[in-house]
Amino acid sequence: MNKPDSDQNNTQSVISGKEAAVQHLEDSLKNGRNWFVALLEAIGLWTKAEETYNGRSYRYLISGEAFDWMLLAERLCDTVGFLIPDTEKEAFVLYGQPPINLAPEKFKELVGTAKYHHYLNYFYGVTTEEALVLAVEEEIYKEKRAWGYAREDEATNEAYRRIYGTTFSILLRWFRTVKRLPNTRSIDLTELKEFAYWRFKYRLKICEKAKVASDSRKAVSWLREHGVTSYIQRHDIPEFIIDIPDDVG
Repeated sequence: MNKPDSDQNNTQSVISGKEAAVQHLEDSLKNGRNWFVALLEAIGLWTKAEETYNGRSYRYLISGEAFDWMLLAERLCDTVGFLIPDTEKEAFVLYGQPPINLAPEKFKELVGTAKYHHYLNYFYGVTTEEALVLAVEEEIYKEKRAWGYAREDEATNEAYRRIYGTTFSILLRWFRTVKRLPNTRSIDLTELKEFAYWRFKYRLKICEKAKVASDSRKAVSWLREHGVTSYIQRHDIPEFIIDIPDDVG
């Protein structure tokens, strides 16, 4: 995310940096442009992979590949919040409900091709990966319901064993060793996202492609069943997510 996306229009392409993105958003809102469209255009202009803003650390690009566009959208909404209707901003930031529905093609056009591809990485590598664990946990609860209550930690570890072949704590320790991170007793939200994306790539490497695709479909189905929406409208899993990478981490 060091350069603006090449498919932005000429007016946008001569501007770069986070200040330009914020200025574009402010100017667009003051001129009466739909705030959500203006927000996506500003996201298309954004160039910083991470930053500290108002004392909070933001990492928008996970492992250099997965774009957390909602985190950037939240930050931009916070910057120009006074120009956005409170009810619409709350519905979007807290519940992921945009004020207007845009086709995936329009979303891609506004944020740019490169960021859209990175968004796909995030959706399948972070959002869907976390959903896969939850979906398998639900299966385990249903299996054990007939003979007793399964503790949450037991269900989580069993889900990790079924998906990754080992427990949560062991996999987290591997991840931290690879990433050279301290093995602390706590984990923050940013590290959780990095861990999810690393698990996604690990799963691609250790599992057969048929199982990768089956598990990913299971996760996407779980998201739909629980009302989680996205700009992905396909039931099939794109080929790029089942291409095994050369390395993990």
